[in-house]
Amino acid sequence: MTAALIVARNATKVLPGIAPVTLVRDLNLSIGARELIAITGPSGSGKSSLLYMLGLLDLPSSGDILVNNRSTTAMSAEERAHMRLTQFGFVFQFHFLLPEFSITENVALPMRALGKLSQAAISARAMELLNSLDLGDHLRKRPDQLSGGQRQRVAVARALANDSPVILADEPTGSLDSISTMQVFEMLRDLVTEHGKTVVAVTHDVNLATQMHRRLHIVDGHLEKDERTPMAIAQGAG
Repeated sequence: MTAALIVARNATKVLPGIAPVTLVRDLNLSIGARELIAITGPSGSGKSSLLYMLGLLDLPSSGDILVNNRSTTAMSAEERAHMRLTQFGFVFQFHFLLPEFSITENVALPMRALGKLSQAAISARAMELLNSLDLGDHLRKRPDQLSGGQRQRVAVARALANDSPVILADEPTGSLDSISTMQVFEMLRDLVTEHGKTVVAVTHDVNLATQMHRRLHIVDGHLEKDERTPMAIAQGAG
């Protein structure tokens, strides 16, 4: 069994206030390499809150998130920011591409933030990623000149920019039609099967969840189920 990439230990997230709201409760789980995981559950159950804690976009109120066996709650904000850039790529429902930049410039942003490559190398990698996702004819276009499915492919390219081992997706197909939904899902699946990434995706789509290897079902902030899907069992995955 491969070593865990991410471990949640008694992770709890509470929104403070006169009447505090607990979003995630004493959650424990382990995520390894080359996993394709769905996070499911009713609206407001804590799915996105969990994803944001796993990706260090938010800190737990108590408990810990370990990445590569390192406690992240003990890190400085700068250390967590660096770990986000190197270990995680993010895909969101509404892509959050910057409208004033071309799609090539959008994909370049994480690489510029990391600061490891020259400008020429950054541009070359951005174009290579976009070409690999059949967007080579649109390199100079802005996001508003593309379809919803194309914009989500740009978001996937941006998530891959720093070659991070883990891709976290929050309802990545929630605003897409059925054809674009399957295209984006197949891309995420290929990241696991062809490129060795780990993909964790929040989804309301039961059909998509059953096509992943593992399902984490959250209800009222509790992890109610952590199970291999029927498809994973049939394929002998996990």
